[in-house]
Amino acid sequence: MIKNITALISAVVLLAICMFLFFPYPNNPLIGATITFMSFPIQNEDGFVWKGIVATTIFLIAMALLIYGLKKFYVVAAVLVLFLYALLPGYLVTAYQETIASGIGAISYDQNGECTFDTVEDNVRMKGECELTLKNHSSKPATFELEFMDTGFGSEGSKMESLMNIGGPYTMTVEGNRTEFIELNEILDISDVSNHIYSGSSSDVHFKLIEKNKERIF
Repeated sequence: MIKNITALISAVVLLAICMFLFFPYPNNPLIGATITFMSFPIQNEDGFVWKGIVATTIFLIAMALLIYGLKKFYVVAAVLVLFLYALLPGYLVTAYQETIASGIGAISYDQNGECTFDTVEDNVRMKGECELTLKNHSSKPATFELEFMDTGFGSEGSKMESLMNIGGPYTMTVEGNRTEFIELNEILDISDVSNHIYSGSSSDVHFKLIEKNKERIF
């Protein structure tokens, strides 16, 4: 079944390097990406991401070495490796969060947050509503400050989700081993804010959690 053990070992090493370069913890490497391949950002609002392009090239070389190193069943092996590569990081992160991590390191986000904005008074006040769900995998409570971030995909880069920070800072606690549904409703004074939206909604909500001198971006 094995044709070239050196090629197989090289493939495993290269795949491990790719996973290390873009491991989805503590921050999501795909935030802001407009073009992606597997877990690699290829392009974002600032242009090409050369680190992601290099990682993609290494990944393709690794897959070629995997196929070359096997006499048969190389298609099945390649498909299994793709599934494992896609699923393994998530399991590793969950295992780490449930055993060792604490504070914001133990927090996960289901990526299903939503924000809605409507102007109340023309160019003066705006109603902002955001909903998101966080889970604390640790047995100890986590207290942190939440700061919203713009995705960069709004009309001409207009401020959207970050408008919620006008009503902040949002300090909150998620108890140990608990999933917390967070709902924020604010009337925002936007009279001194330039380049903002007038209404709209987003299901691509990103934010930053701050705990003393530590930060995580979701």
